[in-house]
Amino acid sequence: MAHYRTTHLVLASRLIEIVTVILVAGLIQGFAHGGGSQMGATFLVSPITDPFLENTTKVCGFFPHISNVRTLSLNKGFPTVSASAQFSSSSDSLFTLPNWRAGRGDIKSKESKMNDAFLYLEYMVEKGHKPDKSKATQLLYDWCRLGKFQNGIRVMEMMVHSGVKPDPNTYTYLVNRLCKGGNVGYAMQLVEKMEEYGYPTNMVTYNSLVMGLCMRGNLNKSMQFLDRLRKRGLEPDAFTYSFLLEAAYKKKGVDEAMKLLDEIIAKGGKPNLFSYNILLTGLCKEGRTEEAISFFRNLPKKGFYPNVVTYNTLLRALCWGGLLTEVYELLAKMDDKNYVTYNILVSWLALQGLVDDAFEVLEEMTRAGFKPTGITYNPIIAHLCKEGKVDEVMKCLDRMMSEQCHPNQGTYNAIAVLCGDGKVLEAISLFQRLCSKSDYSPQDFYETVITSLCRKGNTYAAMKLLNEMTRCGFVPDSRTYSSLLRGLCSDGMPDAAIEIFKSMEENDVRPDVGHCNAMILGLCKSNRTDLSLDIFQMMVEKGYKPNQMTYTLIVEGIALEGETELAAAVLEELYERKALSKNTVEMLVMQYDLESFPA
Repeated sequence: MAHYRTTHLVLASRLIEIVTVILVAGLIQGFAHGGGSQMGATFLVSPITDPFLENTTKVCGFFPHISNVRTLSLNKGFPTVSASAQFSSSSDSLFTLPNWRAGRGDIKSKESKMNDAFLYLEYMVEKGHKPDKSKATQLLYDWCRLGKFQNGIRVMEMMVHSGVKPDPNTYTYLVNRLCKGGNVGYAMQLVEKMEEYGYPTNMVTYNSLVMGLCMRGNLNKSMQFLDRLRKRGLEPDAFTYSFLLEAAYKKKGVDEAMKLLDEIIAKGGKPNLFSYNILLTGLCKEGRTEEAISFFRNLPKKGFYPNVVTYNTLLRALCWGGLLTEVYELLAKMDDKNYVTYNILVSWLALQGLVDDAFEVLEEMTRAGFKPTGITYNPIIAHLCKEGKVDEVMKCLDRMMSEQCHPNQGTYNAIAVLCGDGKVLEAISLFQRLCSKSDYSPQDFYETVITSLCRKGNTYAAMKLLNEMTRCGFVPDSRTYSSLLRGLCSDGMPDAAIEIFKSMEENDVRPDVGHCNAMILGLCKSNRTDLSLDIFQMMVEKGYKPNQMTYTLIVEGIALEGETELAAAVLEELYERKALSKNTVEMLVMQYDLESFPA
């Protein structure tokens, strides 16, 4: 253990030395440690790689430290807006945004139009005009749906700066999306600013924070947060209890979750059926099926009658436990079946190799008025691929597409099973068939497939597919490489990731700071912070300019390896050297429970 800590101390010292070199070389524009510091927004769970993040301007709003997506030259006017876009500005300085939703197109095309609308919003707000509230709000929502939370935050900042007051629901939505993305620190800062500015907050808003803390396993922090809310006169509701119970069974086991429920009831709390469904889920996931059956039967004594969610939870456990008699008994008692019920049955039958029976259930599902989706078909496809029945897979895909069921990540992973059996060309043939029946261009489709496989941890299949696809003319782009780099690191193959990183230039793809950050993120998440510093040093030697995400990821990597004291020390050193802003430091201290220091 002492050697392990010594290694980390050496690494931390090395990081500071590299930062010193960068400062001397002028690659860091130091952050003023005042109220107007700026930063590129940092997201550990889903980092946003944007080529424009390094250009920042001072902004006014809730998060002055979050960078603009692009710096505009106001003397040159508004760039890259199509000639067909129609803009209007009334005499009272209100203006509408270009319609980024018009026409059909792929995700990249839509995102390009959204960037146009974003830049026009930024330009007009700088000129002193007010945006149409509904259009600006919709733009915020659409950015968040794409996972580009920092762009959503910037839209909100610009609305406030222009004098347009966003609706409370907009704040709650943004807080919720940030928490679901694992960015609880930023969500808490947003709520604090909402309170400062006099915007109403309620238990719905705070529940999002509780959910975010629970998702990160911070049960104790969640309880402390609730105590503070109670002192302010706010009482938790049934949803709050549900988040806490779910976090308790995931972190400490279902027995501890049941004790917590007893404590909640003793303090006057009133959990609902959803809370009991969570405990039932805990029993089922721990394999305690007999106890789950008893718990299910005793619900009426507690004043609750099972709903379709309760039935489905127990049904899944009975199926996977092979308790056929109990499965049929439970199905006989179910007055209402839903989409999930049929998916459970199809998946179970396919897993047992009873594909014909699975198709019969699928037909019954259709007769009952429920439309099958990719989730319904994927278990059947997965079994057929495992059996090597490519022709049957082809028929299943044709049927799926004829019913307007679109493939998803699960479909790609099911087909990728063929790669593990040495049938890479057959897998490519199936992918090409799907591509021919979709709206994607071949390039976009293959990028989606590779990215999907990497996200699902199927990097080996992704590599084999990529190798064959390049022979067929597919050219990996920047996004594909980023996915591969992260996937290889997450799958415990950092050496392979580093080799690909080094070979990118040979394939006419010059790595940028986004690729470096992707590598650092992957290595830190796989507890290889030592290798992440090799990448960090390499990017410096090649003249790349690290951004705040780079430094933050490394600090997070140290914290994730359990070295919180060391992470705090490195954080303080980086702050003192003006490599990190005050806001970033505050967020990291809050997110990882680091020892704070005077800032």
